[in-house]
Amino acid sequence: MNNPVLQNTTITHLKKPQHWLLWLVFTQCIVLFIPTFIWLWQRWTMSVWQNGHGILVAGLVIYLIHAELRKLKALPKESNGWGFFILIPVLLLHMLDTGIHSQLLSGIALILSLPGFSLLFLGVTRTKAILFPLSILLLTLPIPLVFTQSLHLLLRHIATQSVAFLLKLLGIPVFSTGTQLEVEGGSLMVADACSGFATLYAAMTIAILTAYFCSSVKRRILLLVIAAPLAVAVNIVRVLILALLVNGFGLDILATSAHEISGLLTFATALPIIFYLGQEPAVISEQTQSPK
Repeated sequence: MNNPVLQNTTITHLKKPQHWLLWLVFTQCIVLFIPTFIWLWQRWTMSVWQNGHGILVAGLVIYLIHAELRKLKALPKESNGWGFFILIPVLLLHMLDTGIHSQLLSGIALILSLPGFSLLFLGVTRTKAILFPLSILLLTLPIPLVFTQSLHLLLRHIATQSVAFLLKLLGIPVFSTGTQLEVEGGSLMVADACSGFATLYAAMTIAILTAYFCSSVKRRILLLVIAAPLAVAVNIVRVLILALLVNGFGLDILATSAHEISGLLTFATALPIIFYLGQEPAVISEQTQSPK
C-alpha cells in the first residue's frame, strides 16, 4: 500500500518539533564551520593581492538573494527533505578536510551546504531562484597557487614585456629579462603579486554576476569577453606607473603606500567599467541626461 508521506518529501507549514530540529542541525553545522568562516575571512582580508574581492562578492550575493526572495514572498512556506541528501556528502567532505587540513575542501563544503539548507528552510521553488547567486560564492574561494602558477607566470611575462615596450615608446631606457625590468632608478621585479591575477579573478567574478542581471545576450557576451583583457590592461598600466615612479624616484618609492594604492586602483578602475558595460543603454542615457 502506498504511503503518501513517503511519496512526498515536501513538508509545507512545518510543525514545531520539525522546525526546531532543522534549526538544531543548522546551528550545529554553523559551529562545525566556524574555523572555515575564520579562514575565509582571513583570506579575504589578508591583502588586496589575495581574494580581496571576496567580501564584495559575498555582499552582492546577499543582496541578490534578498531581492530574489522578495519576489517570491507570496508563496507559502515549505521545506524539502532532499536537502539532507546534499548535507550528508558535504559533511563527509568537511570531515575529510579535518584530516588533511587544506581548509579549501571545508570552504567548498561550506558553500555546497547552502543549497541543502535552502531546500530545508525555503523549499524547491525558492532554492531554484537563488541557486545561481549561491553558486557564485564558489568564486570567492582562494585558488591554490599550484593550480595557477603557470597562469601567474604568463601574466607576469605579459606585464613585463608590455611595460618594456611602452617605456621605450616614451623614450625611457629599459632592459627587460624574464620578469625583471631594469630602469635608471633601479631594478623592478614583476612578482606574483604584480601579475594581475587577483584583478583578473575579481573581474571575471564580477563580470559573471553583472551578466546575470543583463537582459541583453549581447551585453552578457561582451562582459564575459572583455573582463579578462580589461583586467590585464589595467594591471599593465599599474606596472607602468610603478616603473615610471622607480625611474624617477628610485626603489624606495615601492616601500611607500604608492605600491598598495596602485593595487587598489586596479580594482577601482576595472570593476566600475564592468558594472557600466553591464547597464542597459536606456539606463546609461537616463544617467547622462539627468538634470544636475
